[in-house]
Amino acid sequence: MTLLHLIVVAMVQGLTEFLPISSSAHLILVPLAGDWPDQGPTVDIAVHLGTLGAVLLYFRRDVGAMVVGLFELAGGNITPGARLSMQIALGTVPALAVGYYLASQGYLEQLRSPLIIAWATVLFGVLLWAVDGLCLRVNRVDQLSFGGILFIGLAQTLALIPGTSRSGITITAARALGYEREDAAHISLLLSIPIILAAGGYQSLEVVQSGHLALGLDALIAAALAFGTALLAIALMMRWLHHASYTPFVIYRLILGAGLLYWVYT
Repeated sequence: MTLLHLIVVAMVQGLTEFLPISSSAHLILVPLAGDWPDQGPTVDIAVHLGTLGAVLLYFRRDVGAMVVGLFELAGGNITPGARLSMQIALGTVPALAVGYYLASQGYLEQLRSPLIIAWATVLFGVLLWAVDGLCLRVNRVDQLSFGGILFIGLAQTLALIPGTSRSGITITAARALGYEREDAAHISLLLSIPIILAAGGYQSLEVVQSGHLALGLDALIAAALAFGTALLAIALMMRWLHHASYTPFVIYRLILGAGLLYWVYT
């Protein structure tokens, strides 16, 4: 990879992983737009580790409470941290099950077409705008129920379609349940932790089995850039949602989707 290619891939991953605009769609489109070769699995793993580090650092209090909660749960005590860890685990199961099935059957590759990405970008962007504008804002993270997290987790399976956006669809589901905008993003970001771990672990296993794993300078640079840009993106989004809506992200999705549809059909 050239240095420019590496920087673009890492920053695109970092900026889009947690914003409701679909990182998978952007990573598929970057090689097409730049006429670059695919960045390869090692760099993919590195940028995912970078973004994982960013969300762990930003929500270190929640993560710490969940880790401690797991030990307390083993001792028979259901503390708030233990409850949250169980909820995040429950919300992750549907996407892991569906994702494993689609990957094992080779269906995921069939979803990586620009046409699917374009329509998913537009349609799920409109859905986010409609739900965000129409639904109430009455619930907080500490009011999260097991039924609510399961609903959000089921919605997360739709993110296996590139262009949907994992953060976008989980935020949409949380807003539909009446969670405040910041809290919807908070839940979505916590749900990203086990998903990124699982995806990174699956990719790593495939790479190790193929015997092509080579963690060099490229991977370290990619991880560091993805970490920095992801941390900045999370902080800016959470600050924005303190006083505003998801509309700018929807507008961006509509512009991107319209451009892709024009490109595909012409």
